Amino acid sequence: MEQGQWRQARRLVREARHVVALTGAGISAESGVPTFRDAGGLWKSYRPEELATPEALARDPRTVLEWYAWRRSALADCRPNEGHRALARFFLRRGEAGLVTQNVDGLHTRAALEEAGEDPAEAALPLELHGAVGRDRCESCAARWPAEPLGETLPRCSACGGLRRPDVVLFGEMLDPDLLDRARRLAERADLCLVVGTSAVVYPAAALPLATREAGGLIVEVNVRRTALTEVAAAALRGEAGTVLPALLD
Repeated sequence: MEQGQWRQARRLVREARHVVALTGAGISAESGVPTFRDAGGLWKSYRPEELATPEALARDPRTVLEWYAWRRSALADCRPNEGHRALARFFLRRGEAGLVTQNVDGLHTRAALEEAGEDPAEAALPLELHGAVGRDRCESCAARWPAEPLGETLPRCSACGGLRRPDVVLFGEMLDPDLLDRARRLAERADLCLVVGTSAVVYPAAALPLATREAGGLIVEVNVRRTALTEVAAAALRGEAGTVLPALLD
């Protein structure tokens, strides 16, 4: 049965004209990225749901920014794993962008740049649906910059004076509609959707594999366990992305 799943998955990858890949927390967990949601993710007795909200940012921006500075420090030693790298090489070879991620750790971007070397990396750069913790965004004018260390005063936009905050989607905020539309169009165009390391139950990202299927495409799932998508996937490969993806895509 397992060998049949692998043969089917390899055939679908080989024959696909357009591919979209949706990745979630599972691929980054293999790089040691903390989830920040379990007991080990507590910070000064706060839970993420108490801090990563627009209300918390407006009420106590210093505490929220200090938490994100801690998150950035926790991510500093994490590196892209072989799953990130296999996806980067795959899309670089194809020369057509199709990588969509729910992760905010920036590891797909780093893998794309490292695998591309001196060549253009655009085809492997991800659409980051939930943003990136390694960037700042102005709360007022939406200007963006690489993240900087938090100083004694709250960081401000040099253009308009607005608060500089992490460029991530907080609980209760809407995803960027333009970014979501781009991801949806990639999914609808694809004849194959790779779903990697995500249970695919959190919408609107969870709708992307179904958009591929509704448009006549197929789904290949890579996960350590069964998910809600397993029953509708054309092939479901069990294992860690860092092991499965190089064998499937390289």
